[in-house]
Amino acid sequence: MLRKRGSLILCGTFLFITWNAILVLLLWGRPPPGQPGEPGQEQGEEAQNPPNDVVGDVLRMADTFEAELELQKEILIQIQSHQSLWEPSNRNKPKLKVPHEPVIPILVIACNRVTVRRCLDKLLQHRPSAELYPIIVSQDCGHAETAEVIRSYGNQVTHLKQPDLSDIAVRPEHKKFQGYYKISRHYHWALNQVLKTLSHSSVVIVEDDLEVAPDFFEYFRASLSLLKSDPSLWCVSAWNDNGRDGYVDPGKANLLYRTDFFPGLGWMLLREMWEELEPKWPASFWDDWMRQPEQRRNRACIRPEISRTLTFGRQGVSLGQFYDKYLRYIKLNTEFVPFTKLDLSYLKEETYRETFQKEVYSAPVVTYEDVKQGKLKGPGPFRLQYSSKDSFKVMAKNLGIMDDLKSGVPRTGYRGVVSFISRGRRIYLAPPPGWTQYDPTWS
Repeated sequence: MLRKRGSLILCGTFLFITWNAILVLLLWGRPPPGQPGEPGQEQGEEAQNPPNDVVGDVLRMADTFEAELELQKEILIQIQSHQSLWEPSNRNKPKLKVPHEPVIPILVIACNRVTVRRCLDKLLQHRPSAELYPIIVSQDCGHAETAEVIRSYGNQVTHLKQPDLSDIAVRPEHKKFQGYYKISRHYHWALNQVLKTLSHSSVVIVEDDLEVAPDFFEYFRASLSLLKSDPSLWCVSAWNDNGRDGYVDPGKANLLYRTDFFPGLGWMLLREMWEELEPKWPASFWDDWMRQPEQRRNRACIRPEISRTLTFGRQGVSLGQFYDKYLRYIKLNTEFVPFTKLDLSYLKEETYRETFQKEVYSAPVVTYEDVKQGKLKGPGPFRLQYSSKDSFKVMAKNLGIMDDLKSGVPRTGYRGVVSFISRGRRIYLAPPPGWTQYDPTWS
């Protein structure tokens, strides 16, 4: 539309100039009074008695010219008032302001793994916008080969280097945990850089041994507004601790949960939450510290049925703990789910708690033997009840889900309930009805 109007105005300008040029030429072409006329006329006679038709023509032409000037003046005023529509400097500027989408930086925590390339390649492959999702790689350790890999990406990523590489003074019995102390120090520094120095309002943290799913960015984009609006949430995670193939429903890639367990492994944090946590950030074991009641404060995280991250880092400070038995078998989502087009209001606290508890405690109770031996009848879901820490750990271990607890909270648990698939049926490993709180001594 703007181009059409601009073309019409340019045509008007051209016609204006052309018309006036013709008028000028016509006036110049007429012999004025006192100039020789026809060849047979005497000069003096013509000067004294100019023909009536010539005088009339000049007067009529003068009147027409005056009217035309007024008309062209109006056209020029219109052209001036619409100039901003066709000037090159304004041609591409929108007339209305477009709502600004929040920027969600991706913070990659790196150290001495050259395989960070696999992590970065997948992030760049699936990233829909460099402006909305800047990738910031924060490197500790000073490992030259890893630094070179990161530098090879040029301006596709921002490369930060943790300046303090010194050893940390620890108690003699914690000397073997020096790596955990350095990781905690690095997280503290890197999060400060992104959320304070660079002033971002949120951040998604991944480590250098994580591969992301095709809808990784879509998932966090959609859940950001939920995290901002619901004070009972304190993080969004891409990870399902019990997300091994066979333990998740492959037809429910769009299913999300609330969980009382901090999952990590690809998680989003708001700046306001960092301002709460940063002054008391721990010297080591930051992830277990996050799972303590003093930090969690009865808040939940969002996590998916099918993980949006996959870890490929068997070697690290944890020496492959859980990797061979659980982590290497985690199923990474491959189906793109348009989360930003879905209604996620079911995840709000009151709605979710009421619906979830009704589904869990209306499900028929079954025995561990029936679940283990595949003797369940019907499509499910089914409820398998535990009554103590020991009964939970025995059933969880024998059914193939993670059996450890942190401050009394089981992995993926929500109000004590762990949801998983066994032999194609949904199982809720749940405490008795009337559950009120976790027991921190269950660890």
